[in-house]
Formats: sequence, structure tokens, C-alpha cells
Amino acid sequence: MLAELRIQDFAIIDDLQLTLDSGFTVFTGETGAGKSIIIDAVEMLLGGRADSTMVRSGAEAAIIEGTFRLEPSIEEGVTQILERESLSDDPEFLTLGREIRRQGRNICRVNGRTVNLNLLRELGEWLVDVHGQSEHLSLLRVQEHLQLLDRYAQVEDLRNAFTSAYQELGHVRRELSELRQRKQEAASRADLLSYQINEIETAALRAGEQDELVAERTRLANAEQLATLAERAIAAFDEGPRDREAITDLLGQAAQALAGLAKIDDGMEGTQAEAQALVEQISELARRLRIYREGIEHNPQRLDQVEERLNLIHSLQRKYGDGIEEVLGYAETARAELESITHSEERLQELETEEVRLLSRLGELGGELSQARREAGVQLERAIEEELTDLRMEGANFGVELRWEDDAQGAPAGDRRVAFSPLGFDQIEFLVAPNPGEGLKPLVKIASGGETSRLMLGLKSVLVRADRTPTLIFDEIDQGIGGRVGAIVGRKLWGVALNHQVLCVTHLPQLGSFGDQHFKIEKEVQGGRTVTLARRLTEDERLPELASMLGGVSDPNLESAADLLRQATEVKRVAKVEHS
Repeated sequence: MLAELRIQDFAIIDDLQLTLDSGFTVFTGETGAGKSIIIDAVEMLLGGRADSTMVRSGAEAAIIEGTFRLEPSIEEGVTQILERESLSDDPEFLTLGREIRRQGRNICRVNGRTVNLNLLRELGEWLVDVHGQSEHLSLLRVQEHLQLLDRYAQVEDLRNAFTSAYQELGHVRRELSELRQRKQEAASRADLLSYQINEIETAALRAGEQDELVAERTRLANAEQLATLAERAIAAFDEGPRDREAITDLLGQAAQALAGLAKIDDGMEGTQAEAQALVEQISELARRLRIYREGIEHNPQRLDQVEERLNLIHSLQRKYGDGIEEVLGYAETARAELESITHSEERLQELETEEVRLLSRLGELGGELSQARREAGVQLERAIEEELTDLRMEGANFGVELRWEDDAQGAPAGDRRVAFSPLGFDQIEFLVAPNPGEGLKPLVKIASGGETSRLMLGLKSVLVRADRTPTLIFDEIDQGIGGRVGAIVGRKLWGVALNHQVLCVTHLPQLGSFGDQHFKIEKEVQGGRTVTLARRLTEDERLPELASMLGGVSDPNLESAADLLRQATEVKRVAKVEHS
């Protein structure tokens, strides 16, 4: 419930703070005092459209803050949102804030932290329902009627099951559509894939092969030069020119001389071994060079083969990838696609079978959902007609029209195929006959403003019982009705307040007399500026306010106001006993 509300620099409100209780709270005051502005501020706090023109003249920003006590009916849902956004704070209270700047920017806050507007709206939907004068228009929108009936029927689980099956069917039908389209192109695509796979497989590519071929090509192209250089090195190591000895012979002689040195001078011990190691290394290097030289061949035919192989690899890379690994990867992907095409007929049959199953499932769920709505519709008709009788619309009839449309691609329902949406088969519209003898007509065709107001109140009185939203706000719901019906409206709103916090702006004293809290909204001129003030009235202060609403503070009106309060108190006492 809304526990505290602060409004600063909003329209003609300078700084207004309200502490609110549970139960039924009424706001009264002269026209233009600012009662509806308070409601506008609450709507903006809940994520309504920001309007910078509402910033009070001379101020830079309007600030609206509300503190809500979390009721058990919504605590779990709200807590999940707060934990998801890392905004959990006090588990019992939640604070929302909104700042509207004159330049057009606005800032939203939850528990003191900045959030986006969508989150503010998401939380607001859990906290408050505002039934303003514009609500008449929303209830007259046919597309709202299904939601209202479902709320009354409490078919959320069944509807969620239908929506889930609907979404599954959507996935299946999308895949079916894609497969059927691909099937038309499948033959030519399969031929292309087969050719590409065969071309790559025939090449028998091997990872690392390209680098090996490049190295081999280099050796073959330079075979003569490589052989000459190898011969020159071997000759230097082992053969030497005619006029001097080879390196290995000279190193051997050095090793013998070092051996003699070591026998005479201990300090040269080990040098002979080092020299001998050099001899062995040179000999091993010379041996490897001979093997290398023997492997060198001048083979133009092999060079042509290597060039041809490299050209093939380059050609495949231009078509399928930058490297051998990419080309082989393309072949793997192509094989998977070809496999998919080859087995697409089987997949088509599987999906078509699944489509039939899901349509049958939708048929079952849709039938159950529709039956639940029909039964709830009958109960709703009776409940609203009882409310209309209480509101002095005896003989008025209310109807819930439920229609199906045929669709060859729809879900089976008996011997029919029925069109469906994510919400089921049904198209719902509320009908009414305000006067006896008139046929039921769509709600939108009601002409009388008074009848419309009473019908809307009847609808709300019935539907609100299934509403978990803790706080309900009614802005001038008494518009178009007289004092005789005002007491009935007050009693009904007070009855709703047994399970909800109800705030109501009213001009009718008969309705206002039922308030558990009564705020008087008035405006004063302070320092040359008009400001809106709100004052909670005591029981003694309520008498002159109700008398003023009856036409002026006079003894007869004061007496009438006292009668209204006594009657309302007695009605509430009896109702509490019955409710308990």
C-alpha cells in the first residue's frame, strides 16, 4: 500500500506530504484545488508520461516520491524484480522517486538508486491501479475485455499453458516453412555441394603439406647450386687442396701435439680431448653433407609435379578458404549441409507430425480455456447485474459475448478448425442493455454519461475482487451520478477497501461520508503564488466539509452531514461483522 507521498514543485503544488493509512481514503475540495493533480503525480511516479510543463513556475524540477509497504499478495513478485536488478533493500518497504526537469530530462529512482523508466513502470504495475476519468475510455476498448474476464476467471495457469504450446507451434511452423522453401532449391544445391566435396576430397589435402611443397620446390629449383656448395664444404673438411692438408687432418695433428703437451705440462691436460671432439664433430658434419649431396638431384619432372600440386592448393584456397585447414573445414560444413538436405524429407515428416500434435494440444487447452471463460462469463453477468441493481439500474442486462472464428489452418475443436492467438480461441466483448426491453449492445454504444459511470463502477466493483494490486485509486468515479446513488457508490468502494487500500477523489458528500480517512484539498495564495494544501480532517472537521459539499455550511446541512456520517458508520459496522 502507499504509505507516504511527497510532491514538490508539481503544477500548483509547492510542497505536499501525505501519510496514508489502509482502508478507504477520500479527497474532497473545491474544483481546481488540485485533487486530480495529486492523482496525476501518482501516475507519473508509476512511470506515466512525463510532461515538463507540469514543473511549477519558477522551479527547475518537480520531484515526486512514494513509499510503499509491500503487502503479502505482491511481496514475492516485487522482490524478484528487485533482486534481479540488485535493488533489494528493506524487505518491508519500497521507495519510488521521479524527478522531472524543466529542460525535459527526467530521472527515475528505486530505493534511492537511478533506474530506467521501464523498470519504474514494471514495479508500478504491481503496486497501484489508477482508475481515472480516462479509465472509462479504456474499459470501452474491446481488446481489454478478454484481459478483464481472465482476471475475473483466474485462468492464468491454463492460459500460460496455451501460450507455451502456441509458442512451440510457432517454432515448428517456422522450421517447416524454411525446410519447404529449401526443398525447392535442394536439388541444385545438393549437386553443387556434392561437386565441391568431391573436388576437395579428390585433392587429398594434408595439413602442413603446403609448407613442405614450398621447401621442396626451392630445393629442386636450386639443385645445381646446392650441390656445388655442398661439394665445396666437403672438400674443405675432408679433402683439401693439393698444396695443403684437409681440415680434419690438421685437427688430428693438433690433437696429437696437445697430447704430448699434456704429458709434460699438467696444466694442458684435457686440451687433447677437446681437439679430438672437434675432429669428431667435423667428421660428423662432413658425413651429413655427403648424405645431403647424394640426395640432391636435378629433376625437372618432379619440379613440375610440385608446381602443379601447389597450383591446385592455391585454386582450392581461392574457392573455399585461406589455408588448407579452412578448405578442409568447408568440406566438413558442406557434408553436414548435404546430409541435412538428404534427410530433409524425414525432418519434414517429423515436423508435420509435431505440428499435428501441437494443434491437437492447442485444441484441448483452448477448449478448456474457453469453457472456463464461458462459466466465468455467466457468473460475471450475474454479479454485474446485481451491482447495477444496487446502483439503481434495475432491469439492466449485462452480457459477455464469446466468439470463435473458423480457420482452415486452425486448431481442431470438435468438427471445426478454429483460429487462435497466444491467448486462446476466444474473442470477447462486453454487451449491455441499460433499460428493460432493449437488446444487448456493445459497451461502446452506451450514450448516457450517468449510465456509463454506474456501469463502470459495477464492473470495477466485481472485477477488483480478483485483483491482487494493493492500492486502487479512483479519480472522480462519481462523475455523472447523483447523491442518491452516491451513498451506494461509497458503500461499494468502502467494501472494496476491506481488501485493498482505496483512494478516491469525490464531489459527493454521500460518497465522502464512507471515508476512513478524509483529506481536504484546498488552495491558498502565499506570497503572491497559488499553492495546494492537503489537510487530514478530524471527525469534527468532517461535518463542515460535508455540509459545504451539500451546498454550504448551515444548520440544516450540518444536520444532514451528521446523518450521512451516522448512516455510513452503521453500514460499515454491520458490513464488518458480516465480513468477519
